[in-house]
Amino acid sequence: MHLTREEEALLDGEMGPTLQTAMELLTALGDIYGADSLVPIKSTQIAGVSYRTIGDAGLEWISDLNGKVVVPSILNPAGMDLERWREMGVDEEFAAHQIRIIEAYRRLGIRCECTCTPYHIDASLASYGDHLAWSESSAVSYANSVIGARTNREGGPSALAAALIGKTANYGYHLDENRAPGISVQVDCPLSGADYGALGYLAGAQVGSDVPMFRLRSKPADIELKALGAAMAASGAVALYHVEGITPESRSYHPPAETITIERVELDEVFEKNCVREVDLSALGCPHYSQEELESAARLLDGVKVEKEVWIFTSRQVRDASPDTVRKIEASGAKVFADTCMVVSPATDRFGCVLTDSGKALKYIPGMCGVGAALGSIRDCLKGRITTKSPGERRDEREGC
Repeated sequence: MHLTREEEALLDGEMGPTLQTAMELLTALGDIYGADSLVPIKSTQIAGVSYRTIGDAGLEWISDLNGKVVVPSILNPAGMDLERWREMGVDEEFAAHQIRIIEAYRRLGIRCECTCTPYHIDASLASYGDHLAWSESSAVSYANSVIGARTNREGGPSALAAALIGKTANYGYHLDENRAPGISVQVDCPLSGADYGALGYLAGAQVGSDVPMFRLRSKPADIELKALGAAMAASGAVALYHVEGITPESRSYHPPAETITIERVELDEVFEKNCVREVDLSALGCPHYSQEELESAARLLDGVKVEKEVWIFTSRQVRDASPDTVRKIEASGAKVFADTCMVVSPATDRFGCVLTDSGKALKYIPGMCGVGAALGSIRDCLKGRITTKSPGERRDEREGC
């Protein structure tokens, strides 16, 4: 891999051990994946924030670093709401460790807005064609697919290294030849809302790490594309997808001849997989809700008192920018938490079954939290649904394929 004189100096340790370690990590990745050089980046989004996932070893590693990031850099969700963690049922020992992690990142000059949807709070972090070093799987998918920026799915350490250097290795989705679709996904029935999470849940498992091109009858909104990509990144390893006529790069490619077809009956089966135990938590916002999604929740909860625990997750910036909406939601008894989500927080572990509108959460909750999970629409989640209708009756309520 070709390095400039400045990059060679960093690698030789002339700028200190922290930057030397960062360069060693980036050049090692470049060598492994055949990169020809490093490429300057616009921003980073750094995973490895929840104490639940990185533990004491991760905290120690971050704390030992010295330096400042040189590009705008933002954190992934932590393991708790940094202000309302007691309401979530997080214990004081966990909270103390989590706060130390946040402060260690802050000392490096990283923005401690803990969110998996940085594009909802700062559009300047990623634009079409920008090279990035983002970590969180749904954020990577959205950046590549919906924005048209370019990023691999970085690990937390490699994203942090890129933030300190301002560059990343030029391989994978940074290159034109790796962004072409390899398989078509045909869906001939109308979709809306959580259907896109179910579609991603199914498609990711079939596509794996390929780049799919979707051919849809419906025109998805950006928040529905967010749900689609998040679920595919969880059930498979999809970091880039195209939707014919919708996503910015889709017009550059013809749909591949190899095609898989996903039918309405398959989508309905995802919704019909209920927990063995009764639902005792509805959790929404994985990825974090946008202001538009919060407003939808507020309309559905208007005049309602929730009977069971309802948690909605968003970024602190979106939460603070929507005080009236949040008040309407919380008047129902639901809670709007920031900085975290149901997947990375230990607070979820005490529940028996979680109802969610997220295909990503449906995939991750059982394994990461040891808790049952079921998928429902936003209306289902907020109204406390577990359907007693037969599969045929549920399908009759929707337009057929």
